[in-house]
Amino acid sequence: MRKLGIDYGDSRVGLAITDELGITAQGLETIQHNGNDKIILKRLDEILEKYLIDVFVIGMPINMNGTKTVRVEVTEKFIHKLKCKYPKISIETIDERLTTVAAHKTMNYLNINKYKKKEVVDTISAVYILETYMNKQRNKN
Repeated sequence: MRKLGIDYGDSRVGLAITDELGITAQGLETIQHNGNDKIILKRLDEILEKYLIDVFVIGMPINMNGTKTVRVEVTEKFIHKLKCKYPKISIETIDERLTTVAAHKTMNYLNINKYKKKEVVDTISAVYILETYMNKQRNKN
């Protein structure tokens, strides 16, 4: 079973997925949704037809000082929609504080064109969210 990492944002959602053995995480795509969760859910339906996924790993947008951002409430509403629509898939949340910073560093290192960055930053952030989850699971075992 695979895990799906989700970087949920105001207008874009980055997705990443593990390999079947759960060893690596790869960027999957960025969904432009402009605040319409139905677009995301429709795309998730398509992804779930193609891959067996047992866990959604969602980044929680927490402030650097550990307090909740305004986005946390919006993200929690989205998580509720996921729980209702996909009751058999468990949902884990991961503190995503530094994922966007790490994603930008990675893009700079890879010399990604500044116009392309907007398209891939959320996907790369989703990879970091998923890798953080995977590392936590490994450290538990």
